Amino acid sequence: MKLALFTGPQCCLCNDAKALVAQCSKASAIELTEFNIRENPAHYHLYAVRIPVLKREDSEAELGWPFTLQDLELFLQ
Repeated sequence: MKLALFTGPQCCLCNDAKALVAQCSKASAIELTEFNIRENPAHYHLYAVRIPVLKREDSEAELGWPFTLQDLELFLQ
């Protein structure tokens, strides 16, 4: 499963989100690509006050912070 993680520079919440992805039951099947929102004006406009945000490539569904491991597991189903 391909996921995008929209992040910002020196974002401790983004590190927390990555840790949850690593802990989830589907971690070995996840291809995670990080996007620094400061490098893309469109991403910055969409996610500036919402990071970290996970986005599924297959469905375009988004999961914004704060989320728990349980929230993440449901999102990945």
